[in-house]
Amino acid sequence: MRSVFLNILRLSIFIGSLAFSAQTSSVNNSGTLEKAVPEEVGMSSERILKIETMLKSAIEENQIPGAVALIARDGKIVFYEAYGEAKASGEELKKDAIFRLASQTKAIAATAVMMLWEEGEFRLDDPISKYIPEFKDPQILVTFREKDSTYDAIPAKNEITIRQLLTHTSGLGYGMIDSDERIKKIYAKAGITELFTTEEVTIEENVKKLAVLPLHHEPGEKFTYSLGLDVLGYFVEIISGQDFDEFLEERIFDPLQMDDTRFYQPSTNKDRLVAVQHKKDGQWENYPNTFYNTNYPLAENGTFFSGGAGLSGTAEDYAKFLLMYLNQGEYNGERLLSRNTVNIILGNHTGEKFNFPNKYHGLAFGVVSETGEISGGQGSAGTFDWGGYFNTQYFVDPEEQIIGILLKQTQGNTGDETGWKFRQMLFSAIDD
Repeated sequence: MRSVFLNILRLSIFIGSLAFSAQTSSVNNSGTLEKAVPEEVGMSSERILKIETMLKSAIEENQIPGAVALIARDGKIVFYEAYGEAKASGEELKKDAIFRLASQTKAIAATAVMMLWEEGEFRLDDPISKYIPEFKDPQILVTFREKDSTYDAIPAKNEITIRQLLTHTSGLGYGMIDSDERIKKIYAKAGITELFTTEEVTIEENVKKLAVLPLHHEPGEKFTYSLGLDVLGYFVEIISGQDFDEFLEERIFDPLQMDDTRFYQPSTNKDRLVAVQHKKDGQWENYPNTFYNTNYPLAENGTFFSGGAGLSGTAEDYAKFLLMYLNQGEYNGERLLSRNTVNIILGNHTGEKFNFPNKYHGLAFGVVSETGEISGGQGSAGTFDWGGYFNTQYFVDPEEQIIGILLKQTQGNTGDETGWKFRQMLFSAIDD
């Protein structure tokens, strides 16, 4: 009966929100992502070519098997190239290759949450248990028994809020990639799916199992990287009345023309998916299946729409998403977010709790602080960024109107230094 009631509730919420079910037109129209010569937007072609040389050298030195790099300024792509190999078999990497975006999914999921927030569906400091009752009365881990992975926990003083889920301060953990071995084992015993799967599991099933497990710490106490965005993917389903993948496609991907960004790719894109590779005896090999299936984006009829790590797509698609943020929530005449909401998203919501020096965490991104700007190589204060499990990264400097994206697909320590070099060299290529 309870499941029937929830389905009726979701349907009524969906019907009641039909008037708000699409993005709106904007009085501003920044157009679409275009191409330009670097000098047209105040960048040096000579210095950008040094980035190309750096990437080619990294491939020759066996740091990476291949990479796709994209640089845009003022809404115009000035550099978009592919180098190296897409698979260990030697297949050439192309610009339109599809990459597992992993944690780059988080910013898209957070954007979906904030689109619903704009429609007055909830407050950021609402307890998540108001919408997902299983989270009521959270508990904190105090004792763990190695022998059978049983544990003791004490009641938390506070409920988990939506803001805390967005900022990784809820106290939830991250299963197999968690820093605490106890949490890893508790999640494993409970059957939590934390990353990538081809199994028939839904985020609703997963989140409800997660909700009754113990927390690392008191909600709001500190930053602990977590499955919070997976929880919020299910939250979006409850509020919108749509499956999470459908909501993202209708409300974000279609208006931004992100045609290749999906949780599960169609069979026609099979050959475009880049292989995950690792080094073995100095040679690149396709990475074997471990606690996840490397080919999860190709699963037919996939059901697990992970808001924290599930999407795959291209560099150009992701650049369109980031350009929407540079345009203060608008792209090609479509407004996905108001500029006020963008400013809230990029605000400092974690203070000293964030674990990374010279940064704070907003509601969707890590953000460079003033001390981070002075430290060098990170961009201006306010530059926002993140990366992904398979060695992908992006950053956006609103002051300089610059987007940088570098996509690779590797596992393990390979001596790769392209990430920091790409970012540092990109900002050195400004010439205006």
